[in-house]
Amino acid sequence: MEPLLDVIHQDADFVVINKPSGLLSVPGRGADKIDSVTHRVQQLFPDCIDIPVVHRLDMDTSGLMVVALTAHAQRHLSIQFQERQTKKYYEALLEGRLDKLTDEQSGTIELPFRLDVDNRPIQIYDPEQGKIGITHWKKIAIEGDYTRIFFEPVTGRTHQLRLHAYHEKGLGIPIVGDPFYGNGTQAGQMKLHACELSFYHPNTQEWLTFKSRPNF
Repeated sequence: MEPLLDVIHQDADFVVINKPSGLLSVPGRGADKIDSVTHRVQQLFPDCIDIPVVHRLDMDTSGLMVVALTAHAQRHLSIQFQERQTKKYYEALLEGRLDKLTDEQSGTIELPFRLDVDNRPIQIYDPEQGKIGITHWKKIAIEGDYTRIFFEPVTGRTHQLRLHAYHEKGLGIPIVGDPFYGNGTQAGQMKLHACELSFYHPNTQEWLTFKSRPNF
């Protein structure tokens, strides 16, 4: 039996959960990859719809996700994410000191990148065929040999924050524990956390904000 989810909000329309690093958002291919946010929500809420997830976090990313329980909520929330009506903020720990690379305390990263079709799911910088990813960032603190960063993604592309952190045209330092772009060796090590999520309630239209502190 899979462990239960950390549910931080629940009503008739959706739940907000705190996903641990190392857990898939949706099932992968094969019976050994069924354990996921989707599967655990279906176990906890047997009457929920077949496809409850309306957005995803990378397996290695921890933090807040909203999961629909009804078809109406799924449609409404999905549109909000597609039309960028939601607000998402992340906290990350970088494997190095940003103050040794730049005096800037904040900024915006705009990089064109695409899937490396020969090395999935790696994303690569490509100024000709890539699509632009946009991220606002702010330095929170230098902690020993590490840098704590606040990210606000404008676009929501695959591995966007991970690539914007590590690439020399971004911040130039990988996220701690990143197995694709840094020195992570196994699932559950990466220090990237979805710390704040805001959206409109699918029925009441109330603007809701949920927060979660990272455990790093």
